[in-house]
Amino acid sequence: MATVDTTTLAGLGLTPKQKQAEPSTGALGQANFLRLMTEQLKHQDPLKPLDSQQFLGQLAQFSTVQGIDQMQTAMGSMASVMESDQTLRAATLVGHDALVETSKVQLAPGAPLSGEIQATRAGAQTIEIVDSGGTTVRKLTVQADGAGATPYHWDGLTDAGVPASGGTYTIKAVAGSAADGAGTGEALSVRVKAKVESVSIEASGLTLNMAGIGSHSLAAVRRLG
Repeated sequence: MATVDTTTLAGLGLTPKQKQAEPSTGALGQANFLRLMTEQLKHQDPLKPLDSQQFLGQLAQFSTVQGIDQMQTAMGSMASVMESDQTLRAATLVGHDALVETSKVQLAPGAPLSGEIQATRAGAQTIEIVDSGGTTVRKLTVQADGAGATPYHWDGLTDAGVPASGGTYTIKAVAGSAADGAGTGEALSVRVKAKVESVSIEASGLTLNMAGIGSHSLAAVRRLG
């Protein structure tokens, strides 16, 4: 078979097709690793051959690294599926009431408010509804059967019996009541019930946007319904 002179091709304005080099990923694949191991066996010192245990150890190390890489890929896929599933589940919360641990709420004029406090003992517990100016517009007393969640409800009226104006209110709760002289005692945790209006996907995770109390993480929800 005749050989074509590349100089002649160049004179005609033609050049042989060059084989494009495959891009390197910088990663050592299984085939490359086995090729290196084979070359190592070919060029080993006959007087000091590679110990079989050392050879098997290198194979085990490569298999372990490869297995970890595959496991990381699988875990990443699993996390993506779980995030999508969690998003779909959270979307079903829209329109439902949720109980969130917070003491501030934005209310329309005369709007009622419900929630619960975390009592530390049985007996009377005092709840104060304080407006943005620091004035207590309503003081309630609820009875706790024991330590734990105790529900409360404010009808939106002031102590004078008129609808409270719209705005931001703070709910304060303390153990005991003014009647027994303990109404300024131990502060209690307050939770507010609000409706879930929408769900947002943030970098920190799922966020519930709730009427009157703003945005809260899904982890902040203490109870639904």
